[in-house]
Amino acid sequence: MTVESVKPAAPEVPELLEPPVAGGRIPLLGHGWKLVRDPLAFMAQLRDHGDVVRLRLGPKTVYAVTAPALTGAMALSPDFIIAGPLWESLEGLLGKEGVATANGPTHRRQRRIIQPAFRLDAIPAYGPIMEEEAHALTERWQPGETIDCTSESFRVAVRIAARCLLRGDFMDERAERLCVALATVFRGMYRRMVVPAGPLYRLPLPANREFNRALADLHLLVDEIVAERRESGQKPDDLLTALLEATDENGEPIGEQEIHDQVVAILTPGSETVASTIMWLLQVLTEHPEHADKIRQEVESVTGGRPVAFDDVRKLTHTNNVVVEAMRLRPAVWILTRRAVADTELGGYRIPAGADIIYSPYAIQRDARSYAHNEEFDPDRWLPERAQDVPKFAMSPFSNGNRKCPSDHFSMAQLSLITAAVATRYRFEQVSGSNDTTRVGITLRPNRLLLRPVLR
Repeated sequence: MTVESVKPAAPEVPELLEPPVAGGRIPLLGHGWKLVRDPLAFMAQLRDHGDVVRLRLGPKTVYAVTAPALTGAMALSPDFIIAGPLWESLEGLLGKEGVATANGPTHRRQRRIIQPAFRLDAIPAYGPIMEEEAHALTERWQPGETIDCTSESFRVAVRIAARCLLRGDFMDERAERLCVALATVFRGMYRRMVVPAGPLYRLPLPANREFNRALADLHLLVDEIVAERRESGQKPDDLLTALLEATDENGEPIGEQEIHDQVVAILTPGSETVASTIMWLLQVLTEHPEHADKIRQEVESVTGGRPVAFDDVRKLTHTNNVVVEAMRLRPAVWILTRRAVADTELGGYRIPAGADIIYSPYAIQRDARSYAHNEEFDPDRWLPERAQDVPKFAMSPFSNGNRKCPSDHFSMAQLSLITAAVATRYRFEQVSGSNDTTRVGITLRPNRLLLRPVLR
C-alpha cells in the first residue's frame, strides 16, 4: 500500500433533526385553537419544547422558531423570504406590489425608492412637523376630560406620517376613518391567519361584511390621496412625489397598482404599529408615574422649561429607554412569518423547501433566558453598561437584515418626542370603563384605554 492510495475519510455530516411537535393540538384546527384562545402564552411557552418546533394550523404544518439567534440567522439568510400565513392574510390590505410584501429584485428597487425619505440626514427636516403634532396633541386634551387613547394615538400617528411623507390637507377626517377601518381589518386578518378556513370567510356573515367594508374604505382612502396629488400638479419633496416619478427596471414609470400598494404600506402598517406603541406608552406613564416624573425632570433639565423640541430628543436618555422598554414588553408587531425557498437547516433542524416559519418577537423579548427579571418594566436595562448583556437578536423591534423597517429612526424620533411632550405636561389616571388588557390581533394594543389627564 502506498501513501498515495490512502484516501482521507470524508468528514461526517451531522444528520439534521426533525423538529419536535408542540403538544396541545386538537383535530382539524391543530394548534390554531390555542393561538386564538391565548396566543401570547402559547408562543411564550414554545421554547420549552425546543429552539424550533412544529405546529399544525388547520391542514398546514408550520415551523415555530423560538431562539433569538435563529431568528437573526433566518433574517440574514437568502433561504427565507417574506411569505407565509401572516403575509397571505395581509395581502388583501397591503397588496402584492408594495415594499412590505415584495421579495427579490422588486423589493430591492422599492427600498431604493423609499429609503432616501428615511435617511438619518433627512429626518431632521420632519422635526418641526413632529413637534407641532406632539404639542397639538397635548393642547387638544382638556384636564379632567376623558381621552380615548385609541383614536388619539391613531390621529397623531397618521397626521405625522401624512404630513411628513405624503403632504396633504386631508388628515383629520381620514385619520378617523383609518382608525376605525384598521381596527376591523387587522382583527379579521388575524383570524384568517390562525384559522385558515378560506371558504368560510367568503360567506355573507356579519363579521365578513364588516371586514370587507373596512377594507374597501382603506383602499378608497389611498385612491383619494393619490388622485388629489395628481390633480394638484404639485411636486413637493416627499415620498409620494418619489413614487409618482419612480421608474421600473426598464426605465418605465411604475404602475398604478404599485403606487397604490406603496402608499398603503406607508400609511397603514406604520400608522398601526406607531399608534399601538403610543397607546402602550400612555399606559406605561399611567402605571409607572415614577418614570413619568423622571421623564419630566429630564426634559426640564435639557430644555430649561421651554417646550421640548425635536433637537432635544437625542439628549433624553431615560425617555428613549422608556420607549425601548415599552416596545420590549409590548411590541406592536408580536408575530411574523417567513417561508423557506429551498431545503435548508436552522439550528441543526431540517427545514423543507416551501415550509412556513412563524416566530414571536413578544415571546423572544420576554424570554427569561435573555433578560433578568424579564417581566418587570425596567428602562435602565438599556443603559450601555447593562444593554451589552442582552443577547444579539433578543431585541429587534424593527426586525433585521434586508427586511429591517426603513422608518426605524423616524419612528423612534416621534415616539420619544410625543412621550416627552405628554409626560412633561400631564399625569394620567385610568377612568371607569377603561380596559388596558392586551388586545391581540395582527398587532398588540390595549383593548380600550381611557385616561384622564391631570395638569402637573
